[in-house]
Amino acid sequence: MNIENSIILEIFKGISFSKKEMNLIESKLKKLKLKKGTTILKADDKVNSQYYVYNGCLRTYFIDKSGKEHTLQFAINDWWISDYTAFFTASKAIMYIETIQEATLYEISKKSMEELFVEIPQLETFFRKKMERAFASFQKRILANLAQSAKERYVSFISTYPKIEQTVKNYHIASYLGITTESLSRIRKEISPN
Repeated sequence: MNIENSIILEIFKGISFSKKEMNLIESKLKKLKLKKGTTILKADDKVNSQYYVYNGCLRTYFIDKSGKEHTLQFAINDWWISDYTAFFTASKAIMYIETIQEATLYEISKKSMEELFVEIPQLETFFRKKMERAFASFQKRILANLAQSAKERYVSFISTYPKIEQTVKNYHIASYLGITTESLSRIRKEISPN
């Protein structure tokens, strides 16, 4: 596969590895180069992997019974993405994941992760901390959707994710915020300095 050591060290920041451990990690990662618009996961798929975003931008979304899309997550450089409900519970996917920019990803299967946790226990701590932060972030988002106005949610979004706001289409942002694109345009006009 020939993944550069520097990429492994970038993916697993803050961890030092022996040459043997680097080789083991390399054997478990699969590099994917994907074009914009590539769907890597569909509802009802079996979810065996999660993905590290080396570059590009992806989104996770859900399609409700009426056919409306709801964006749940964006993922840019140095983020991990999957349908984690299905990944952790061995159930079928309920979400879709697509590239909204050309992307380079590193895929790791659940089986490979478990094997790495046995061989390199510090990786289990690494992933646990990532999941803890992700859980806290999702909980904050749920509370914001319950308690904040659309304008407050948008201001929070652009301050928290300025790189994403400049990268994705308006309808994806509106879907993430739970508003229409017209409402998003109106909010932007209200807060712009003219």
